[in-house]
Amino acid sequence: QVQLVESGGGLVQAGGSLRLSCAASGRTFNMYAMAWFRQAPGKEREFVAAINWSGDNSYYADSVKGRYTISRDNAKNTVYLQMNSLKPEDTAVYYCAQAHKAFGSRSYQSSPASFGYWGQGTHVTVSS
Repeated sequence: QVQLVESGGGLVQAGGSLRLSCAASGRTFNMYAMAWFRQAPGKEREFVAAINWSGDNSYYADSVKGRYTISRDNAKNTVYLQMNSLKPEDTAVYYCAQAHKAFGSRSYQSSPASFGYWGQGTHVTVSS
C-alpha cells in the first residue's frame, strides 16, 4: 500500500522560500517517477513538477519554471520541492504523487496523467 506524507508547508511572505518534503513508503521508491501538484481554492488541481525514477530528468509547469526545483533522495525515499521567489498566486494545497507504473518512457514520466497515488497535501500560503 502506497503511503505519501508531505511536510514543510506554511505561511511565507511574497519573495520568500519554502521546501516541501514527501516521504514515500509501500513500493520500491527508486522505480517510480514522482511529482508535485497543487490545488488553489476554487480551482482544479494542476501539475507543478515531476522527476523521473533516477532523478536525472525533471519537468516543470511554465508557471513555476525557474523558481521551483524538484529533487529526490532515493536512499531516503523522499522527494522535495524547493520553492523560491514565491508569489501570492502560489498559494495552494500542494500534493505529492507517485506514478502508477515503474520506470516508463520520458513522456510517461512527465505526463500528469501517469500519477495516481496521492498524499494528503500540505498547505502553502504566500502573503503579499
